[in-house]
Amino acid sequence: MEFLELGPIERVRGTVRLPGSKSISNRTLLLAALAHGTTRVREVLESDDTRRMLDALQRLGIRVREEQPRELQIEGCAGVLPVRSAELFLGNAGTAFRPLTAVLALGAGDYRLSGIGRMHERPIGDLVDALRRIGARIDYLGSDGFPPLHIHRGSIEIAAPVKISGSVSSQFVTALLMALPLTGRACTVEIEGELISKPYVEITLNTMQRFGVRVQRSDAGTFAIPAGARYVSPGEIFVEGDASSASYFLAAGAISGLSGGGPVRVEGVGRASIQGDVRFTEVLESMGARVRIGENWIEAGAGAETAGGKLRAIDADLNHIPDAAMTAAMLALFADGTTRLRNIGSWRVKETDRIAAMAAELRKLGALVEDRPDSLTITPPAQLTPNASIDTYDDHRIAMCFSLAALGRVPVRINDPECVRKTFPDYFEVLASISEPRP
Repeated sequence: MEFLELGPIERVRGTVRLPGSKSISNRTLLLAALAHGTTRVREVLESDDTRRMLDALQRLGIRVREEQPRELQIEGCAGVLPVRSAELFLGNAGTAFRPLTAVLALGAGDYRLSGIGRMHERPIGDLVDALRRIGARIDYLGSDGFPPLHIHRGSIEIAAPVKISGSVSSQFVTALLMALPLTGRACTVEIEGELISKPYVEITLNTMQRFGVRVQRSDAGTFAIPAGARYVSPGEIFVEGDASSASYFLAAGAISGLSGGGPVRVEGVGRASIQGDVRFTEVLESMGARVRIGENWIEAGAGAETAGGKLRAIDADLNHIPDAAMTAAMLALFADGTTRLRNIGSWRVKETDRIAAMAAELRKLGALVEDRPDSLTITPPAQLTPNASIDTYDDHRIAMCFSLAALGRVPVRINDPECVRKTFPDYFEVLASISEPRP
């Protein structure tokens, strides 16, 4: 489908069951593959990114059996991948590319890793540098600091803390943490500079612990992995719903509440979630929406001050929720003044340069936007521009974000809507199920 025409949405109301988290799914799939024993993984996300990970694991000799939809049985390799030579194509799946780079670099094989053009523009130099310092042999097959990569058998020696920058992508830290237990040695990861997107590292630590490896962390930015650590199957593991995807529906409930719609409830995440993006609820509350949270659900709707009016503009540091922060940019279109989103520089190295892309597309809707290296300042128009043609840059989150413009009671065109297959293949159908078109 080249484009999708969304008609004006009068209001939304209802309940949405979320797909599994991409971040948790790919971490779980990899650790299940590396573990001792067989793991049954339930509610795994079915998407392009998880398919990339599963395809790679099977090419590396891991046995995967689908028991029923969204339920897989994975036979672990006890830390030794059966296939020692392979070429892996990983699309634009950073949650597959970065951890597999580290795991394969600590192994004893010869591997080539590549992806689509955009993946070859996403930096990986900090991770490669850290791995090289402990004896990994990795060659760049294109530009230095970027994929594709050729990984050779190295000679791993860990005599000092493994240092890595935390300022570009938390996925580099995740990759090291997940791979280093395979050495069986005590080792320490030391973060240089500010660690961005910290909640995603917390997801990593939580998932590792569920597979039997407990990492000790200090306030000084170090992570200690004990000697003799090994991954052991928990037997069965459930993947919770995707908190980033929850943000679109919760935002829709808040926006619709301005004109008598809502609330919207999402099921699959809640008070017990291990995902940092559940803190998007704090953004909603700061903008005046009413939020209720249960153990496994979240609901958003009209706040006492916003019903019949507008949301409150905010000035916020959203480094801790970079994906959900994109949804906050859409909420800014329905605010009572200028909103500033700060410390979001990591957007620059995602599926596209999200700061530049979001700025360009928000302007099509009539917003005044100032984009800086690590921030966006958004002043909403009096009325959204109808029939804006939104380019999505092969970025699933841009497509889902800009669907919310239809709640401004204007038609909007979403180009290349099928890019949502990366994390939420039936997103537009789910949105339609809770939407009431404008008469």
